[in-house]
Amino acid sequence: MTITQASPETAESGRRIPLSFNQEFLRGFDKGETDGAFGHRHTLVCGWRVTGALDTDALAQALNDVVERHEVLRTSIHGDESGSHQTVHPATPAELRVVDLADDGRPRDERAEAFLNELDATPFSVAVLPHLRAEFGRFDATDGVLVLVTHHTATDAWSVQLLMRDLAAAYTDRAAGRAPAAEPAHQYQEFARWQQESAGSPRTERERAYWSERLAGAEITGITTDRPREDVPAAYGVHRFVFDAELSTSVTQYAKATRSTPFMVLAAAYSLLLRGLTGTTDVVFPTFSSGRYEERFAESVGPFFNFVPIRIDTTGSATYGAVLEQARAACLGAYQHEIPFAHVAQDSPGLLAPFADGFLAVVAFEVLQSPFAAEDGAGDGPRFAEIRRRVLSQSVSSAIPDGGLWAMDVLPDGTLAGSLKFDNNRFDEATAVALVERFRALLHTLATAPDTAVDAG
Repeated sequence: MTITQASPETAESGRRIPLSFNQEFLRGFDKGETDGAFGHRHTLVCGWRVTGALDTDALAQALNDVVERHEVLRTSIHGDESGSHQTVHPATPAELRVVDLADDGRPRDERAEAFLNELDATPFSVAVLPHLRAEFGRFDATDGVLVLVTHHTATDAWSVQLLMRDLAAAYTDRAAGRAPAAEPAHQYQEFARWQQESAGSPRTERERAYWSERLAGAEITGITTDRPREDVPAAYGVHRFVFDAELSTSVTQYAKATRSTPFMVLAAAYSLLLRGLTGTTDVVFPTFSSGRYEERFAESVGPFFNFVPIRIDTTGSATYGAVLEQARAACLGAYQHEIPFAHVAQDSPGLLAPFADGFLAVVAFEVLQSPFAAEDGAGDGPRFAEIRRRVLSQSVSSAIPDGGLWAMDVLPDGTLAGSLKFDNNRFDEATAVALVERFRALLHTLATAPDTAVDAG
């Protein structure tokens, strides 16, 4: 979204809602309506398999209940001579489209995923309120796919899980003929105000000192692209993959044996990949946290996600296992000292230098978090099971503001699945495939032979 002039109602009320630090950070990647952070492809799209009869009238009512409950879904951002702020608008109906999915001979699981990918590739303007719409693809009367689409400037991955939980609860009430009676939620504007007001607190100053020392002389590790950046809109695609059960089990068991999390093990392997690609032994990559380090916002919807730099210096690490030790310490430090990335960037201005290099791309690395059960539903109503095991890659997808995004997921059965989102203008798909294969080999060595010398990799 291009930042617009102040709305009349805001000027009249004189009540300006400040932006959060993350909203301000996203403004730095504003490239207009068709590209960048406020572009029409910077969306989050998730799907759930629906088993059982679904009352679409009740679903439409429940969607509107969710929009009413979470005001960030009807919030716009404005700019004027005094700076930027946000405005909350009255609730308006969310779009719900219902379609029948034709039988083309493929298994329903594959068609469900293809339907999800189709919507993932569909633009959704940030100028459209509310920032939530839904589409229900129906195989038959008791089997279908529900897809929720949100704009990423209004939500994050954690938020989408909350939205689905609240939608399922509201649906149960509406289908029973009653209005939802959920407790009020803490709103995102409350978070933005709290964040701005606590920016100079002693705790924040202590954490800023930690990050200044931790990142002294560091810059995020960028990888060389197949082609330099050109002044054209990004064209993102996704390569998806699933690791076999043997490797997945080895990773989770190794994590447990070393008192690590799966993310720490995966982060160690990723640092080895970046080291091998760039030749640098002092690796820094960004990851994303849920950003809800203030407990009262754990169940709030909004763009809370926080950009967190992970610095893993492998210079003195002789073995793969030693790299894990460095990764573990780096992750624990990041968790314990998390503050808004805007503060970190302000104190370590050289950190983001690779973003300005047209021959490099920064690829963030994350493990998806699922704060709620994979299946929701109650009584005799429909069951909603999130589609997390995805194997269909796509040449056109939702986008990110810049660089690439490597996302891993530990599925309920322990299998490791992942995706690598990349800009087709700068990377060939074959490059993405090769990166994943190299990562898989490094991860296998780390999890099964951690005493292997790093130089032997």
